[in-house]
Amino acid sequence: MLAFLSFANAFPQDTKSALESDPGGWVDIMPGADLNGWTVLTIPAGGSIHSPSQWKVEPAGTLVCDGTGGHEWLRYDRELKDFMFHVEWRFAPIEAGKGYNSGVYVRNSGDAKVWHQAQVGGGSGGFLFGDTPVGGEVKRVNLRASSVVDRVKPAGEWNTYEITCRGPVIKLWTNGLVTSEMPNCEALQGYAGLEAEGYRIEFRNLKLKELR
Repeated sequence: MLAFLSFANAFPQDTKSALESDPGGWVDIMPGADLNGWTVLTIPAGGSIHSPSQWKVEPAGTLVCDGTGGHEWLRYDRELKDFMFHVEWRFAPIEAGKGYNSGVYVRNSGDAKVWHQAQVGGGSGGFLFGDTPVGGEVKRVNLRASSVVDRVKPAGEWNTYEITCRGPVIKLWTNGLVTSEMPNCEALQGYAGLEAEGYRIEFRNLKLKELR
């Protein structure tokens, strides 16, 4: 019996979000209808922004990317160092839908040549990857294999991500559990943002807490 308890306790326990645990110091950064404070950019940089915009704020206050305008990102226009980014998101389900794809960015360069993404999918995701400096040279780093990737809910259900950037460490908390960690990030500041990659996705309750 004791051996069984020891084995069971080895599994990580769900935790509350940082927003729920300590609601002080958070700033609401949800954009208004004019997207003021945010900028739509293409990936890679220098392309043509889709018109009409695929990014809209609905009357209820939800930010929607309708997925019709190609590969873009919506950049929050303040460069940040150490911070937590709280994001709630869900995909609109489509018939026989699969391959849902988007992401939440932190510590991107202004043109997104350097980027760090928390992968977003329909029933998948929950890991960090990116094009990031390694020994001063930008390389692809993908932490899927070392991450817990079964925490994301299917399309149509709301998910919560919290990404914490503190010094060289980036951590992703997904629906109650830290699922991925990048321990040696050399990009110590940059921009947060949201990705458009061909699927309708909704975002709400975007909040930021800078760490001192």
